[in-house]
Amino acid sequence: MLVKKTISIKGILEFSGHHLYWLIAYMSIIAVLYKIVGWHWISIPWLPVSLVGTAVAFYVGFKNNQSYDRVWEARKIWGAIVNSSRSWGILVNSYIRSNRYSLEEIREIKTKLIYRHIAWLYTLREQLLVPTQWEHISLQHHFGKIARQRRAQQGIGQFTDFLTEKQQKNYFAEEAEWASAANKATQMINLQSLDLAELEEKEILHMRRQLDMQKVLMDFYDHQGRAERIKKFPLPRQYASLSFIFNCIFIFLAPLGVVAEFAKLGDAGVWLMIPFGTIVGWIYVVMELIGDYSENPFEGLGTDVPMLSICRTIEIDLLQILGEADLPKPIQPVNDILM
Repeated sequence: MLVKKTISIKGILEFSGHHLYWLIAYMSIIAVLYKIVGWHWISIPWLPVSLVGTAVAFYVGFKNNQSYDRVWEARKIWGAIVNSSRSWGILVNSYIRSNRYSLEEIREIKTKLIYRHIAWLYTLREQLLVPTQWEHISLQHHFGKIARQRRAQQGIGQFTDFLTEKQQKNYFAEEAEWASAANKATQMINLQSLDLAELEEKEILHMRRQLDMQKVLMDFYDHQGRAERIKKFPLPRQYASLSFIFNCIFIFLAPLGVVAEFAKLGDAGVWLMIPFGTIVGWIYVVMELIGDYSENPFEGLGTDVPMLSICRTIEIDLLQILGEADLPKPIQPVNDILM
């Protein structure tokens, strides 16, 4: 997530500046063919080109709106995880009590349930970051290379070693119990449920209280399932792919439609088409890129939902509810990016 109010010129150029090279080259070729070579026949009326541009703008706007909906839904899911996690913390802290067991034994039970939930948070995050075949990092050749560089330099690559050895030992002490599961996060919630049932049998947890806590666990499954739906079901490729194709068609036609119009300005008019055509084409390219990089909110890039920061916020809240004093520090932005 970008946390700076405005994006610098440098940031904009790093994101889309490399497209200016081929745009300038293409506009220059059209200008040379029209002015120097004398191929006036390559020009076409501007009206149909403008109609294509308008249609493409509406189509790209629709796609970008759907991409934003996916990002916002992902953020709402993690917001719900925050709320449910806090509910889980206070229920564990207030419901689990018994005069038949020592305070140390009760605290050990509470700690186990809280620590396992924190492990669930980080495990769910890791599962959501596993690349899918339609994400940028899975692309081949130059495009995949750029995505991997961005992931390393402007994404999750900047946030390593966020769990200390002590944290890993505390939260993942029982990792062997879910290590072989196809979906580790699912199995971890199942273990929580089994422990609650066992606590009821030991008369540490009243049946009605167990049902309240089981309801929260079901909420976690609901949040996890909604996040997995976004991760495993892409923006329909017919929308994404055709948007790219329509953009290419318009950018190809744009200089052919305006070169004759600029030629009416005089001998130097044709050359003015190069910067103006480049600007128009670049705007459409940037609109396409914004939607393209927003449709996958769990990709590990700088435009992602800040899952790591949210996990750490929940971790701190739960440890405080548990009464621990040694708390980890909140995740801080790196280069104006919060993950």
